[in-house]
Amino acid sequence: MTTRVTDDPAEFKALVFPFLERDPVLHTVILTNVEQRAAGSDRREEGDSVFVSVHDAAGEVVGAAMRTPGRSVYLGGLDPQYAVEVADVYAERVPEAAGVAGTREAAEAFGRRWSELVGGTARQIKGFRLHKLEELSRLQAEGGPRPATDDEAQLAAEWVAIDFDDEIEGSNLVWAEQQIADGALWFWEVDSTPVSMVGHHLPVFGVCRVGPVYTPDEFRNNGYAGALTAYVTGEILAAGHQACLFTDLDNPTANKIYRLAGYRPLADFVDLRFDR
Repeated sequence: MTTRVTDDPAEFKALVFPFLERDPVLHTVILTNVEQRAAGSDRREEGDSVFVSVHDAAGEVVGAAMRTPGRSVYLGGLDPQYAVEVADVYAERVPEAAGVAGTREAAEAFGRRWSELVGGTARQIKGFRLHKLEELSRLQAEGGPRPATDDEAQLAAEWVAIDFDDEIEGSNLVWAEQQIADGALWFWEVDSTPVSMVGHHLPVFGVCRVGPVYTPDEFRNNGYAGALTAYVTGEILAAGHQACLFTDLDNPTANKIYRLAGYRPLADFVDLRFDR
């Protein structure tokens, strides 16, 4: 096998998408991220990305990985047998990378190789589960859904900043403005007060990934997030697309709610951080 490296998302897209589209749910993160960058619609970050493709003896693509500015290396559904060679590439190109995420076997193999090359240890900080919708069940709650409006971009940005404290400064508002422009951000409101928020990615190969999902502490345990997620999922299905989402393995409530809505587990992932 061999690896190829590029910092050009359009070049990477042309090379690996025919392989990734065979399972667009499993590879949803790389597909959506690269699609946005290739189209020039991701304005959140500055700096070069490092994209790696893995090729068999015949030159056919058999795997892909990415590292975008300021982020961990992302392996997605990379076959674990290629993790060591991919680690070799990233250790040389971005030895300052903070960590790696992917399926457990692939991420841990990458982490072990990284420790050999760069030093330190790789420790798990979070586990995720990828779910795919099988059959939608509508969930009910007081209030109702509506699209976010332009003047709510700041509120959405603030909520995302609370939920994802590792976001690059200034990126949240850009993200919120783009989501609203795309019609891909929704609020659940009760008595004209927004109480929960759900976004989704635009479709790539017929798949939309739902997220982020956020409810402020004072509005939790009322079913708002589940009801809004089910509603947004219904909008995705009505447009003729598949729906998927990630959950935090340490959040049994969320995993239960999404199961009630009709989502079923597909694969587990881990996020490892490098301690130097």
